[in-house]
Amino acid sequence: MVMPIPPAGVVRYGEATLSDLLPSALAALTGTGPNPLELPAARTVVVLLIDGLGWNLLQRHRAAAPFLAGLTGQPLTAGFPTTTAASLASLGTGLPTGRHGVTGYTSRLPELTEPINWLGWQGATSGSKLIDQLVPERVQPHPTVLERAESAGLNVSVVSAAMFEGSGLTRAVLRGGRYRPSLTAADTAVEVAEAAAAGGLIYCYNPDLDLIGHVRGCRSPHWPVQLRLIDRAVELLAERLPAGTQLLVTADHGMVDVPETAKIDFDADPQLAAGVSMIAGEARTRYLHVEPGCLDQVRRNWTERLGPDFAVLTRDEVVERGWYGPRVDPAVAERIGDLVVLALAGGAVVRRRTEPRLSALIGQHGALTEDELLVPLLRGSAE
Repeated sequence: MVMPIPPAGVVRYGEATLSDLLPSALAALTGTGPNPLELPAARTVVVLLIDGLGWNLLQRHRAAAPFLAGLTGQPLTAGFPTTTAASLASLGTGLPTGRHGVTGYTSRLPELTEPINWLGWQGATSGSKLIDQLVPERVQPHPTVLERAESAGLNVSVVSAAMFEGSGLTRAVLRGGRYRPSLTAADTAVEVAEAAAAGGLIYCYNPDLDLIGHVRGCRSPHWPVQLRLIDRAVELLAERLPAGTQLLVTADHGMVDVPETAKIDFDADPQLAAGVSMIAGEARTRYLHVEPGCLDQVRRNWTERLGPDFAVLTRDEVVERGWYGPRVDPAVAERIGDLVVLALAGGAVVRRRTEPRLSALIGQHGALTEDELLVPLLRGSAE
């Protein structure tokens, strides 16, 4: 069976995507600006992102999350690719991937001889720190929504782990307002409540579900247990919010489990390596930067080797489909591979020698299946 390639418009930019969320929240707070999600007017908005909580996963495990399941909900689409760095950038800037330029888990930049790992703001293979060489505010120069909210006179807070304060990705896509380091989910609930007392816009983050999904699998017995703990943590947070506060719960991507037998190892396959000068992205959406004159041959090699469960598309073909948004800036296009290899079913292209930890993960994401692309927007209001 040949799997269909996701159609143009599958990512609903400007209608119901993650990049529409914070601009809509800002409009709800100020009464001005675009509000595509039609959020009601509010004095205080709290946005909680639960890493890895796909819409479909939540629907399958509603019994484990009675509080979240009881909120008013709808699916949004994450951007493309469906990965944390790109999604946080879309959320934080209010822009599609083609504008903010964080094009995947790793990307090629012309200044570097290896891909950048956006989460660590470091060389993907060497681990070398790049924050001085690649100044985050220059790499991603668009104002963040948090900066725009601050300029509008709102109180703005980010409540997240201390390790992310001042990181390259935070400076690039979530800069603005006061950073309030949190230690645990319970600590987050208290910190958010204190920030909400002053009104304004508060963003907070929970990483635990993503970790369990990656290591144990999103279909493991561990996953719904972790979801149950998070559900209770969100309920504790909501109980502490001032009356009238809007609580918006979302995620950056969903997840699928990839068995070892469905993983294809680039590092051990000469047919895949031939003509490829650099490989970036991640296991379910790979970017191939190819040697001059080798594009057609590399595409044939990968199509033959991977079969119908993967699509091998040129940069132009992917851009024309609008997966990165209606506009892709020239500097951003350089961060997309000459070829984009997209998993259509349950497989992945791993690198067991170069990326041993990532290759061993059970839960994966990055592609455009509904399990990866759809994320929740859950709405609650403190009484």
